[in-house]
Amino acid sequence: MSHPTPSPASSLHNLPSATPEQRLAALKTWLQGLGIVDPASARPASSDASFRRYFRVDVLPALQGQYGTTLVAMDAPPERENTAAFVKVDALLKEAGVAVPTIHAEDLQQGFLLLSDLGTTTYLQALNHDNAATLYAEALAALVKIQLRSQGGVLPEFDRAFMLRELNLFPEWYIGKHLDTTLTDAQSAELQKVFDHIIANCLAQPQVYMHRDYHSRNLMWMDEDNPGILDFQDAVYGPITYDAASLLRDAYVSWDEELVLDWVIRYWQHAKAAGLPVRKDFDAFYKDFEYMALQRHLKILGIFTRLNHRDGKSMYLGDLPTVLAYVRATANRYRELRPLIKLLDSLEAHQPDVRYTF
Repeated sequence: MSHPTPSPASSLHNLPSATPEQRLAALKTWLQGLGIVDPASARPASSDASFRRYFRVDVLPALQGQYGTTLVAMDAPPERENTAAFVKVDALLKEAGVAVPTIHAEDLQQGFLLLSDLGTTTYLQALNHDNAATLYAEALAALVKIQLRSQGGVLPEFDRAFMLRELNLFPEWYIGKHLDTTLTDAQSAELQKVFDHIIANCLAQPQVYMHRDYHSRNLMWMDEDNPGILDFQDAVYGPITYDAASLLRDAYVSWDEELVLDWVIRYWQHAKAAGLPVRKDFDAFYKDFEYMALQRHLKILGIFTRLNHRDGKSMYLGDLPTVLAYVRATANRYRELRPLIKLLDSLEAHQPDVRYTF
Protein backbone atom coordinates (compact mmCIF):
# COMPACT_ATOMS: atom_id res chain seq x y z
CA MET A 1 0.00 0.00 0.00
CA SER A 2 1.28 3.47 -0.87
CA HIS A 3 1.46 6.01 1.94
CA PRO A 4 1.47 9.76 1.15
CA THR A 5 3.80 11.18 3.75
CA PRO A 6 4.44 14.92 3.55
CA SER A 7 7.39 16.12 5.60
CA PRO A 8 7.06 19.85 6.35
CA ALA A 9 10.44 19.99 8.02
CA SER A 10 12.22 18.85 4.89
CA SER A 11 9.96 20.57 2.35
CA LEU A 12 11.58 21.89 -0.80
CA HIS A 13 8.78 24.41 -1.53
CA ASN A 14 11.19 27.31 -1.14
CA LEU A 15 13.97 25.61 -3.10
CA PRO A 16 12.72 25.51 -6.71
CA SER A 17 16.33 25.15 -7.86
CA ALA A 18 17.58 23.00 -5.02
CA THR A 19 21.03 21.52 -5.52
CA PRO A 20 21.45 17.73 -5.71
CA GLU A 21 22.95 17.86 -2.21
CA GLN A 22 19.95 19.77 -0.85
CA ARG A 23 17.55 17.33 -2.48
CA LEU A 24 19.41 14.32 -1.10
CA ALA A 25 19.31 15.84 2.39
CA ALA A 26 15.56 16.42 2.06
CA LEU A 27 15.08 12.88 0.72
CA LYS A 28 16.91 11.42 3.72
CA THR A 29 14.79 13.50 6.10
CA TRP A 30 11.65 12.20 4.38
CA LEU A 31 12.91 8.61 4.55
CA GLN A 32 13.70 9.04 8.25
CA GLY A 33 10.08 9.99 8.88
CA LEU A 34 8.79 6.84 7.23
CA GLY A 35 10.49 4.51 9.71
CA ILE A 36 11.00 1.81 7.06
CA VAL A 37 14.62 2.20 5.95
CA ASP A 38 17.95 3.49 7.22
CA PRO A 39 18.51 6.83 5.39
CA ALA A 40 22.23 6.72 6.14
CA SER A 41 22.52 3.62 3.93
CA ALA A 42 21.43 5.50 0.79
CA ARG A 43 23.77 4.88 -2.15
CA PRO A 44 23.31 5.46 -5.90
CA ALA A 45 21.24 2.68 -7.48
CA SER A 46 21.49 3.63 -11.15
CA SER A 47 22.37 6.40 -13.57
CA ASP A 48 19.70 8.00 -15.71
CA ALA A 49 19.54 10.21 -18.79
CA SER A 50 16.85 12.30 -17.06
CA PHE A 51 16.98 14.45 -13.93
CA ARG A 52 15.70 11.58 -11.78
CA ARG A 53 18.05 9.89 -9.33
CA TYR A 54 17.66 6.53 -7.60
CA PHE A 55 19.15 5.45 -4.29
CA ARG A 56 19.18 1.93 -2.84
CA VAL A 57 18.46 1.91 0.90
CA ASP A 58 18.56 -0.83 3.54
CA VAL A 59 15.29 -1.84 5.18
CA LEU A 60 15.31 -1.80 8.97
CA PRO A 61 15.95 -5.36 10.25
CA ALA A 62 12.57 -5.65 11.97
CA LEU A 63 10.74 -4.90 8.69
CA GLN A 64 12.72 -7.03 6.27
CA GLY A 65 10.12 -9.79 6.38
CA GLN A 66 7.58 -7.31 5.02
CA TYR A 67 9.67 -5.26 2.58
CA GLY A 68 12.75 -7.34 1.75
CA THR A 69 16.29 -6.29 2.58
CA THR A 70 16.49 -3.22 0.29
CA LEU A 71 14.19 -0.65 -1.30
CA VAL A 72 14.83 2.07 -3.87
CA ALA A 73 14.18 5.77 -3.23
CA MET A 74 13.44 7.95 -6.25
CA ASP A 75 14.33 11.64 -6.28
CA ALA A 76 12.51 13.38 -9.14
CA PRO A 77 12.66 17.21 -9.04
CA PRO A 78 9.00 18.29 -9.52
CA GLU A 79 9.91 21.21 -11.78
CA ARG A 80 11.57 18.79 -14.20
CA GLU A 81 9.91 15.38 -13.72
CA ASN A 82 6.30 14.16 -13.56
CA THR A 83 6.18 11.82 -10.57
CA ALA A 84 2.36 11.67 -10.66
CA ALA A 85 2.64 10.11 -14.14
CA PHE A 86 4.97 7.44 -12.75
CA VAL A 87 2.41 6.57 -10.08
CA LYS A 88 -0.44 6.47 -12.62
CA VAL A 89 1.39 4.27 -15.14
CA ASP A 90 2.72 2.01 -12.39
CA ALA A 91 -0.90 1.22 -11.49
CA LEU A 92 -1.86 0.61 -15.15
CA LEU A 93 1.02 -1.82 -15.63
CA LYS A 94 0.28 -3.64 -12.38
CA GLU A 95 -3.28 -4.16 -13.63
CA ALA A 96 -1.84 -5.60 -16.85
CA GLY A 97 -0.06 -8.27 -14.80
CA VAL A 98 3.55 -7.33 -15.48
CA ALA A 99 6.35 -6.79 -12.95
CA VAL A 100 6.77 -3.16 -11.93
CA PRO A 101 7.92 -1.64 -8.63
CA THR A 102 5.46 -1.51 -5.75
CA ILE A 103 5.15 2.04 -4.42
CA HIS A 104 5.47 1.87 -0.63
CA ALA A 105 5.41 5.62 0.05
CA GLU A 106 5.09 8.82 -1.96
CA ASP A 107 5.47 12.57 -1.61
CA LEU A 108 4.50 13.98 -5.00
CA GLN A 109 4.95 17.57 -3.87
CA GLN A 110 8.65 17.00 -3.28
CA GLY A 111 9.06 14.37 -5.99
CA PHE A 112 9.97 11.45 -3.71
CA LEU A 113 8.92 7.80 -3.97
CA LEU A 114 9.95 4.71 -2.05
CA LEU A 115 9.81 1.66 -4.32
CA SER A 116 10.33 -2.07 -4.12
CA ASP A 117 13.72 -3.17 -5.43
CA LEU A 118 13.67 -5.08 -8.74
CA GLY A 119 17.33 -6.02 -8.42
CA THR A 120 20.65 -4.89 -9.81
CA THR A 121 20.90 -6.73 -13.14
CA THR A 122 19.54 -5.07 -16.27
CA TYR A 123 18.75 -6.92 -19.48
CA LEU A 124 21.75 -5.16 -20.99
CA GLN A 125 24.00 -6.80 -18.39
CA ALA A 126 22.32 -10.21 -18.55
CA LEU A 127 21.87 -10.70 -22.30
CA ASN A 128 24.11 -13.11 -24.18
CA HIS A 129 23.74 -15.36 -27.21
CA ASP A 130 22.64 -18.29 -25.04
CA ASN A 131 19.78 -16.55 -23.25
CA ALA A 132 18.73 -13.81 -25.68
CA ALA A 133 15.89 -15.78 -27.28
CA THR A 134 14.36 -16.54 -23.87
CA LEU A 135 14.79 -13.05 -22.43
CA TYR A 136 13.35 -11.35 -25.51
CA ALA A 137 10.44 -13.81 -25.61
CA GLU A 138 9.63 -12.94 -21.98
CA ALA A 139 9.91 -9.20 -22.65
CA LEU A 140 7.67 -9.42 -25.72
CA ALA A 141 5.13 -11.55 -23.84
CA ALA A 142 4.98 -8.84 -21.14
CA LEU A 143 4.56 -6.24 -23.88
CA VAL A 144 1.54 -8.10 -25.28
CA LYS A 145 -0.02 -8.12 -21.78
CA ILE A 146 0.39 -4.35 -21.58
CA GLN A 147 -1.00 -3.75 -25.07
CA LEU A 148 -4.06 -5.92 -24.40
CA ARG A 149 -5.08 -3.51 -21.61
CA SER A 150 -4.96 -0.48 -23.89
CA GLN A 151 -7.77 2.04 -24.14
CA GLY A 152 -7.91 5.53 -25.54
CA GLY A 153 -8.21 8.64 -23.40
CA VAL A 154 -6.09 7.29 -20.53
CA LEU A 155 -2.58 8.31 -21.60
CA PRO A 156 -1.36 11.25 -23.71
CA GLU A 157 -1.52 10.66 -27.47
CA PHE A 158 1.62 10.13 -29.50
CA ASP A 159 0.23 12.26 -32.33
CA ARG A 160 1.70 14.02 -35.36
CA ALA A 161 2.89 17.06 -33.39
CA PHE A 162 4.54 14.79 -30.81
CA MET A 163 6.36 12.75 -33.48
CA LEU A 164 7.50 15.86 -35.32
CA ARG A 165 8.87 17.42 -32.13
CA GLU A 166 10.94 14.30 -31.60
CA LEU A 167 12.12 14.10 -35.20
CA ASN A 168 13.17 17.75 -35.15
CA LEU A 169 15.73 16.93 -32.45
CA PHE A 170 17.76 15.34 -35.26
CA PRO A 171 18.33 18.51 -37.35
CA GLU A 172 18.54 20.71 -34.27
CA TRP A 173 21.03 18.76 -32.17
CA TYR A 174 22.69 16.11 -34.33
CA ILE A 175 23.08 18.19 -37.49
CA GLY A 176 23.09 21.72 -36.10
CA LYS A 177 25.00 21.30 -32.87
CA HIS A 178 26.96 18.05 -33.17
CA LEU A 179 27.98 18.33 -36.82
CA ASP A 180 27.96 22.15 -36.66
CA THR A 181 26.12 22.33 -39.97
CA THR A 182 23.21 24.36 -41.30
CA LEU A 183 21.01 22.64 -43.87
CA THR A 184 20.30 24.34 -47.17
CA ASP A 185 16.67 25.04 -48.04
CA ALA A 186 16.74 22.12 -50.48
CA GLN A 187 18.17 19.75 -47.84
CA SER A 188 15.59 20.88 -45.29
CA ALA A 189 12.80 20.25 -47.79
CA GLU A 190 14.11 16.75 -48.56
CA LEU A 191 14.40 15.93 -44.86
CA GLN A 192 10.85 17.16 -44.26
CA LYS A 193 9.57 14.83 -47.00
CA VAL A 194 11.27 11.90 -45.25
CA PHE A 195 9.71 12.98 -41.96
CA ASP A 196 6.29 13.16 -43.64
CA HIS A 197 6.63 9.58 -44.93
CA ILE A 198 7.65 8.32 -41.50
CA ILE A 199 4.85 10.15 -39.68
CA ALA A 200 2.19 9.06 -42.18
CA ASN A 201 3.15 5.42 -41.69
CA CYS A 202 3.24 5.66 -37.90
CA LEU A 203 -0.08 7.48 -37.62
CA ALA A 204 -1.76 4.79 -39.74
CA GLN A 205 -0.73 2.05 -37.31
CA PRO A 206 -3.12 0.68 -34.65
CA GLN A 207 -2.75 2.51 -31.34
CA VAL A 208 -2.00 0.91 -27.95
CA TYR A 209 -0.34 1.73 -24.63
CA MET A 210 3.27 2.59 -25.39
CA HIS A 211 6.08 2.53 -22.80
CA ARG A 212 8.37 4.70 -25.02
CA ASP A 213 11.64 3.38 -23.57
CA TYR A 214 11.16 -0.38 -23.60
CA HIS A 215 14.78 -1.48 -23.97
CA SER A 216 17.64 -3.32 -22.30
CA ARG A 217 18.53 -0.60 -19.79
CA ASN A 218 14.97 -0.29 -18.47
CA LEU A 219 14.21 -4.00 -18.18
CA MET A 220 15.52 -5.90 -15.17
CA TRP A 221 16.52 -9.55 -15.15
CA MET A 222 14.91 -11.26 -12.18
CA ASP A 223 14.81 -14.80 -10.81
CA GLU A 224 11.14 -15.06 -11.77
CA ASP A 225 8.46 -12.96 -13.49
CA ASN A 226 10.84 -11.49 -16.07
CA PRO A 227 11.25 -8.73 -16.94
CA GLY A 228 11.03 -6.12 -14.22
CA ILE A 229 9.93 -2.94 -15.99
CA LEU A 230 11.22 0.55 -15.10
CA ASP A 231 11.25 4.11 -16.45
CA PHE A 232 7.66 4.05 -17.73
CA GLN A 233 6.52 7.50 -16.60
CA ASP A 234 6.57 8.86 -20.17
CA ALA A 235 4.08 6.26 -21.44
CA VAL A 236 1.65 7.39 -24.14
CA TYR A 237 -1.02 5.99 -26.47
CA GLY A 238 0.62 5.34 -29.82
CA PRO A 239 1.72 3.00 -32.63
CA ILE A 240 1.66 -0.71 -31.83
CA THR A 241 5.17 -1.39 -33.19
CA TYR A 242 6.94 1.26 -31.11
CA ASP A 243 7.93 -0.75 -28.04
CA ALA A 244 8.90 -3.84 -30.04
CA ALA A 245 11.11 -1.59 -32.19
CA SER A 246 12.58 0.01 -29.07
CA LEU A 247 13.43 -3.43 -27.68
CA LEU A 248 14.69 -5.20 -30.80
CA ARG A 249 16.42 -2.20 -32.43
CA ASP A 250 18.01 -1.19 -29.14
CA ALA A 251 20.46 1.72 -29.16
CA TYR A 252 22.64 -0.06 -26.59
CA VAL A 253 22.90 -3.57 -28.04
CA SER A 254 22.49 -4.89 -31.58
CA TRP A 255 21.92 -8.37 -32.98
CA ASP A 256 22.20 -10.01 -36.40
CA GLU A 257 19.28 -9.03 -38.61
CA GLU A 258 18.24 -12.67 -39.02
CA LEU A 259 17.79 -13.00 -35.26
CA VAL A 260 15.85 -9.76 -35.00
CA LEU A 261 13.61 -10.76 -37.89
CA ASP A 262 12.84 -14.07 -36.17
CA TRP A 263 11.96 -12.28 -32.90
CA VAL A 264 9.74 -9.79 -34.73
CA ILE A 265 7.90 -12.65 -36.46
CA ARG A 266 7.36 -14.40 -33.13
CA TYR A 267 6.03 -11.20 -31.53
CA TRP A 268 3.71 -10.60 -34.51
CA GLN A 269 2.37 -14.15 -34.28
CA HIS A 270 1.86 -13.87 -30.52
CA ALA A 271 0.15 -10.48 -30.80
CA LYS A 272 -2.13 -11.69 -33.59
CA ALA A 273 -3.09 -14.84 -31.65
CA ALA A 274 -3.84 -12.70 -28.57
CA GLY A 275 -6.25 -10.54 -30.58
CA LEU A 276 -4.15 -7.39 -30.90
CA PRO A 277 -4.86 -5.33 -34.05
CA VAL A 278 -1.57 -6.01 -35.83
CA ARG A 279 -1.51 -6.10 -39.63
CA LYS A 280 -2.56 -9.46 -41.06
CA ASP A 281 0.29 -9.43 -43.57
CA PHE A 282 3.73 -9.74 -41.98
CA ASP A 283 5.54 -7.78 -44.71
CA ALA A 284 3.28 -4.79 -44.00
CA PHE A 285 3.81 -5.22 -40.26
CA TYR A 286 7.58 -5.36 -40.71
CA LYS A 287 7.54 -2.15 -42.73
CA ASP A 288 5.59 -0.51 -39.90
CA PHE A 289 8.19 -1.83 -37.45
CA GLU A 290 11.05 -0.40 -39.53
CA TYR A 291 9.48 3.04 -40.00
CA MET A 292 8.71 3.24 -36.30
CA ALA A 293 12.27 2.26 -35.40
CA LEU A 294 13.59 4.92 -37.77
CA GLN A 295 11.47 7.62 -36.14
CA ARG A 296 12.88 6.59 -32.79
CA HIS A 297 16.48 6.41 -34.00
CA LEU A 298 16.42 9.88 -35.54
CA LYS A 299 15.08 11.19 -32.24
CA ILE A 300 17.82 9.31 -30.36
CA LEU A 301 20.56 10.87 -32.48
CA GLY A 302 19.21 14.24 -31.35
CA ILE A 303 18.82 13.22 -27.72
CA PHE A 304 22.23 11.60 -27.35
CA THR A 305 24.00 14.61 -28.82
CA ARG A 306 21.88 16.97 -26.70
CA LEU A 307 22.86 14.98 -23.59
CA ASN A 308 26.49 15.57 -24.55
CA HIS A 309 26.40 19.21 -25.61
CA ARG A 310 23.78 20.55 -23.19
CA ASP A 311 24.04 18.26 -20.18
CA GLY A 312 27.69 17.20 -20.26
CA LYS A 313 26.83 13.47 -20.51
CA SER A 314 29.36 12.42 -23.13
CA MET A 315 28.99 8.67 -22.53
CA TYR A 316 26.04 8.50 -24.94
CA LEU A 317 28.23 9.49 -27.90
CA GLY A 318 29.69 5.98 -27.87
CA ASP A 319 26.28 4.61 -28.93
CA LEU A 320 25.92 6.90 -31.98
CA PRO A 321 27.54 4.44 -34.44
CA THR A 322 25.00 1.73 -33.55
CA VAL A 323 22.10 4.12 -34.06
CA LEU A 324 23.50 5.51 -37.31
CA ALA A 325 23.95 1.96 -38.63
CA TYR A 326 20.27 1.27 -37.94
CA VAL A 327 19.26 4.50 -39.70
CA ARG A 328 21.29 3.73 -42.80
CA ALA A 329 20.16 0.11 -43.04
CA THR A 330 16.48 1.06 -42.83
CA ALA A 331 16.65 4.09 -45.12
CA ASN A 332 18.44 2.02 -47.77
CA ARG A 333 15.54 -0.44 -47.93
CA TYR A 334 12.79 2.03 -48.90
CA ARG A 335 12.87 4.32 -51.90
CA GLU A 336 11.05 7.20 -50.18
CA LEU A 337 13.61 7.15 -47.34
CA ARG A 338 16.77 7.11 -49.46
CA PRO A 339 17.15 10.90 -49.52
CA LEU A 340 18.15 10.47 -45.87
CA ILE A 341 21.18 8.42 -46.97
CA LYS A 342 22.15 11.13 -49.44
CA LEU A 343 21.85 13.74 -46.70
CA LEU A 344 23.96 11.75 -44.23
CA ASP A 345 26.60 11.14 -46.91
CA SER A 346 26.86 14.84 -47.64
CA LEU A 347 26.90 15.81 -43.97
CA GLU A 348 29.49 13.29 -42.91
CA ALA A 349 31.49 13.09 -46.12
CA HIS A 350 30.61 9.40 -46.01
CA GLN A 351 31.83 7.49 -49.05
CA PRO A 352 29.18 5.09 -50.40
CA ASP A 353 30.10 1.43 -50.16
CA VAL A 354 31.02 0.66 -53.79
CA ARG A 355 32.24 -2.89 -54.38
CA TYR A 356 33.70 -4.27 -57.54
CA THR A 357 33.22 -7.79 -58.82
CA PHE A 358 35.92 -9.29 -60.99
